[in-house]
Amino acid sequence: MEPADGSSPGPALEEGIASVFSSAPALMETDGFSNRLKEFLDLHSVAAGGGRKVVCITSGGTTVPLEQRCVRYIDNFSSGHRGAAAAEYFIEAGYAVVFLYRIGSVLPYTRSLPDEPLLECLELDDDSNIRVRKSCAEAVKKYHAAVAGNLLIKLPFTTIFEYLQMLQIVAQAMKPLGRYAMLFLAAAVSDFYIPWQSMAEHKIQSASGPLDMRLVQVPKMLSILRTEWSPLAFCISFKLETDSKILLEKADMALRKYKMHMVVANELQTRKEEVIVVTLDEKIPVHRDKSQPDSDVEQPLVELIVDKHSTYINNHR
Repeated sequence: MEPADGSSPGPALEEGIASVFSSAPALMETDGFSNRLKEFLDLHSVAAGGGRKVVCITSGGTTVPLEQRCVRYIDNFSSGHRGAAAAEYFIEAGYAVVFLYRIGSVLPYTRSLPDEPLLECLELDDDSNIRVRKSCAEAVKKYHAAVAGNLLIKLPFTTIFEYLQMLQIVAQAMKPLGRYAMLFLAAAVSDFYIPWQSMAEHKIQSASGPLDMRLVQVPKMLSILRTEWSPLAFCISFKLETDSKILLEKADMALRKYKMHMVVANELQTRKEEVIVVTLDEKIPVHRDKSQPDSDVEQPLVELIVDKHSTYINNHR
């Protein structure tokens, strides 16, 4: 699926997007972040002889600050498990991964670690030397291999403002990769926010009485991502609903409206067991292998996406 006739988003959407970016606080250390990203992508680009497929995985939920000097915020539900698991499987499949993640969410290769990894993964031997427990060693080994092989770069965000600015930078940086680029948009992005200029500067005082504030709808960036930021990238978005009766309808609507190549439809209660991949031509159920106690749905999901991405590239050679 190509972007619709190369047209840009409508004036209202463009105005909304411009409003978010113009009022958002600037990212800190943008140059350092951009330089690290450029070096990573240049290493894998076809033009540089790398020829490796690159996927940007967004993971975890965004926060909506209620004050400029933030004490309180509205959070978005997401542990980041799906994005972290997907990153591991994409690396196994030969991809390089740009992992755009919420600080505090699950990271690649940490899913199998205990709740207190620093303390519980380490032990003392008879000579009081610190070593990694065998049960944790495999995850540590895989993580360091991915980093040493320049297959994983991690970029953290917290707020909706940070996320949207970073997504724009990453998508535009991946534009030269053409169809070798993929955007796996698994982050739970806030639907509403308080414009920066409308926020209280300092902590809102409870003595002021009931809190009444107006939240503005976050403009949907998927349209401009597909038409301008990275128009040839293979794009997958996610649709989560609590009502199974409307799930596929909403996923199909998102697929067509935002020109996605795939929308992964998942119901809240069953999301760890099964998902349905919606494309223009079919709806593909993907299930966790229940015969394997440690299996997850992300492995067959990534296998399917990798196959579809390869077909997308080969059909446009």
